[in-house]
Amino acid sequence: MTNHTYLIYGISKGLGKALAKHLPQAEDLVYGISRSQPDYLHEVDHKIEWIAADLANPAESSESIRHVIGSNCIDYLIYNVGIWEHNAFSDEYDFKDNTKEEILTMINTNISSCLLAVQSFTENLKKSENAKIILIGSTWGLENHSGKEVTFSATKFALRGIVHALRENLREYGIGVSILNLGYLATEFDYDQDLNKVLEQTHAELIPLQDVMAAVRFILSTSKASCVKEITMPAMKDTNV
Repeated sequence: MTNHTYLIYGISKGLGKALAKHLPQAEDLVYGISRSQPDYLHEVDHKIEWIAADLANPAESSESIRHVIGSNCIDYLIYNVGIWEHNAFSDEYDFKDNTKEEILTMINTNISSCLLAVQSFTENLKKSENAKIILIGSTWGLENHSGKEVTFSATKFALRGIVHALRENLREYGIGVSILNLGYLATEFDYDQDLNKVLEQTHAELIPLQDVMAAVRFILSTSKASCVKEITMPAMKDTNV
């Protein structure tokens, strides 16, 4: 018997991989979304049903995901997707070097597919006794950050707007809506690697996946009487915010 059902986007690597592998319990079901098939599906003791989808094509991908999930109950929807400019986070970044195609792909992947995901599965979430929606944002979506990446920043600001308005739409159904504004992550280290070694090798300048998982678990552990609006988690040594 399934205890909780997750819908997690971006599960092929990094934070999404950690969420899909280590967040659910043995009796849980995960619908996992990514463009490429994850290489760890046989390593988990819970069920993961992988759904291939290219989120740069919002309408097509939302329909294909909807076809698989149907009317099944969803307890937790986690939208962990975020692509950035080819020259982002470097001294070579210049907004004029980003093509129209690159900008539109980022908007479709980071925003449009997110909107359609939430819209497509609102009725599924209403069937849960304590549904939660978590969007993975960024410190690039906060006021007065010092990053230069225009389109990436715009999409992460947009996620915060989605969360604020969506909360008002879903309040009457008791569906929690939250956003995690994250700084630089130590995604080159797997979740199950020794935390002290991660801190040592990154000089404690990057956020370990263990810390992000702790924040997600906190949100999911709250009752429907509570509303966790935003959690902002920059790296301790991050001067961007």
